[in-house]
Amino acid sequence: MLVPSRRRLRFEVLIVLGLSLGQSAVYSLVQLLDKMTKAPLAQGTSTLNRSQSPREYFDLTYQLLDIIFALAPVALVIYFLTEHWPAGERGTSAFRKIGFDFARPGKDLLQGLGLAALIGIPSLGLYAAGRALGITTAIIPSALDAYWWTVPVLVLSAIRHGIVEEVIVVGYLLDRLGKLGWSMPAAIIASALLRGSYHLYQGFGPFIGNAVMGVIFALFYTRTKRVMPLVIAHAILDTVAFVGFSLFGKAVGLG
Repeated sequence: MLVPSRRRLRFEVLIVLGLSLGQSAVYSLVQLLDKMTKAPLAQGTSTLNRSQSPREYFDLTYQLLDIIFALAPVALVIYFLTEHWPAGERGTSAFRKIGFDFARPGKDLLQGLGLAALIGIPSLGLYAAGRALGITTAIIPSALDAYWWTVPVLVLSAIRHGIVEEVIVVGYLLDRLGKLGWSMPAAIIASALLRGSYHLYQGFGPFIGNAVMGVIFALFYTRTKRVMPLVIAHAILDTVAFVGFSLFGKAVGLG
């Protein structure tokens, strides 16, 4: 197997993060500062899944394009994680290497459901506490207009977030930081802080909550070497938030 140098790996990680969640973290910090210098953070609003056009089918097109192109960095890290062997030899698949496959669907689903419950229920309390303390903005999970495609697009958006975040922040980053000589605790902390940082635009409460989630997910991954349960858990959490808000938000006085 051809092993890349540490210098090459450093540039690789910077490129991947610069094209994906590292970029999101920088924008998130700037957005947080923007909100804090306008008004108290509690008066701010963070809107996910915005409508991008008043014309129904152009809005649908924009939503689908966003989802598709957001997955491009995932394809890039899968390429980087693919082991390059001399001609005539075969290495381990990158999908199998990080457990992003369908080798054990039943167990992955059960573990994903368990992780979703473990993270989701406390998150509601943390959000309420953050709002009460004035350190969390009001979060609107979906501002899409009500079309026939709204719910399917929100589900696809939730799956997209699960794939992008878990494959890059957990599967890829822990692998690369390990190869760069980082200790496992340091790599887990870095992964968790990155996860929290690109949620800073929502306030300090979501930063803390997502960082804790990042530690739990990274610890789970180090034990199982499977990212698929994390993708499932993340997709479930976002689907409940996005679709639940879209269908029932106004009925219960939200939005």
